Amino acid sequence: MEKQTNGPVSPVSADNWPYPRHIAHRGAGKLAPENTLAAFRLGASFGYRMFEFDVKLTADGKPVLMHDATLDRTTSSSGRLDSLTLGEVAQLDAGGWHSPAYAGEPVPTLAAIARYTRANGYHINIEIKPMPGREVLTGAAIALDALTLWRGAAVPPLLSSFSEEALAAARRVAPELPRALLFDKLPADWLGRLHDLGCAALDANHRVLSESIIADAHAAGFGVLSYTVNDPDRAAQLLAWGLDGLITDAVDLIPPAV
Repeated sequence: MEKQTNGPVSPVSADNWPYPRHIAHRGAGKLAPENTLAAFRLGASFGYRMFEFDVKLTADGKPVLMHDATLDRTTSSSGRLDSLTLGEVAQLDAGGWHSPAYAGEPVPTLAAIARYTRANGYHINIEIKPMPGREVLTGAAIALDALTLWRGAAVPPLLSSFSEEALAAARRVAPELPRALLFDKLPADWLGRLHDLGCAALDANHRVLSESIIADAHAAGFGVLSYTVNDPDRAAQLLAWGLDGLITDAVDLIPPAV
């Protein structure tokens, strides 16, 4: 295991969880073009005060909101995101694919999201989405930028990733930012992996969670988040089990707690 840089440790834990329980997935899920400011504004209109979104690096190392490795699905262009500079990405239409009302919506930078969320007192979960082979670079770069952009914020951004390499790199450069390890399927050693990365939380596919798993995570000091919960009955069950963060596309069907 890599030696970790000494520094402040995130105070976030199951016993000190500062985030809202309801989290809008990629802004407003599927009701607006994902990972755009338009989606954030729509999610906020339904009362959501925390947003999950994906961040990748451009060819010149700038963090922008994008889920896929390629531009084809959610922009007016095609090919790899990391083949374009920030200036080139800024020219793309990230809304027209969704519906005509959102045509011309730009790909936001992480800095633009920081300005919007901090001005409105919103909370965020940054999912670090590295291109294959760029895990360490991406984890470190995004964590450093998040540390700068949210400096002085009352509640720090929560960093999450499926990549343990990216989270380890984020921990080295910004140990004070809380981290959550993402799992689609839960391995037998999930608790050990969270401990090894100094995580604040488990973030898992809701299908693999049970009341006992949430209780085990809490007993070990970890918060628990779950994605992507779009059925109101399942959402109610998970929250009754003590889930700390419910990530949903269904911002119109699952009202956030006041």
